[in-house]
Amino acid sequence: MITVASYNIHKGIGTDRRRRPERILDVLAEMDADIVTLQEADRRFGTRAAILSNTLIEQAGWHPVTFGVRQASMGWHGNVILLRQGISITCSEAIHLPTLEPRGAVMADLRTSAGAQLRVIGMHLDLSGLWRRRQAASIIAHLHANPHPLPTILMGDMNEWSATTGCLHEFARHFRIADTGPSFHARRPLARLDRIMMSRDLMPVACGVHNSRLATVASDHLPIWARVEGVQ
Repeated sequence: MITVASYNIHKGIGTDRRRRPERILDVLAEMDADIVTLQEADRRFGTRAAILSNTLIEQAGWHPVTFGVRQASMGWHGNVILLRQGISITCSEAIHLPTLEPRGAVMADLRTSAGAQLRVIGMHLDLSGLWRRRQAASIIAHLHANPHPLPTILMGDMNEWSATTGCLHEFARHFRIADTGPSFHARRPLARLDRIMMSRDLMPVACGVHNSRLATVASDHLPIWARVEGVQ
């Protein structure tokens, strides 16, 4: 069993309007997940510099998946995958999505300390419903074109308010969607914008929203999590 989480960190700016990225790592420590995808983890303009420094991340016991796209960035279009010690990377890539906004996805093939293999995708989809559907179709096609299928977990900010239409309708044709709960806005969570999905050879045995006192301040989204069974 493995625990995964997804968190839109809003560039380290909390609901108190202060940029304090170290709070994000404190929230992750509360959750104690094995694999985390972050969204909005890079600055939007200029060199797209990472919000969290490598020093802070390593001190917190994480190591990021690297994609080599931008020197100052940690991920791709703000998408980052963080791993606990003992999980190794066999390959990684940035996924270019059809978009009008600066959006993208990242993918990593991983191996646990027990030798289990797993594919993880982190994403942040468009504000436009039309482009979200196109992006979902692009991610699904990218996975289907891979000649080496693996148990797969997809996580991120879908920007989708409906559970039955739009991009989630596309994803639900191929993947299980964990019933994590509403994660936005952090002060008063009403919308299920953040999602964890997985291939049908995996099963969420528990899932939810991490709604601690610190999490309600650290970002405008609450992080979501799932314990997943079936990683062999």
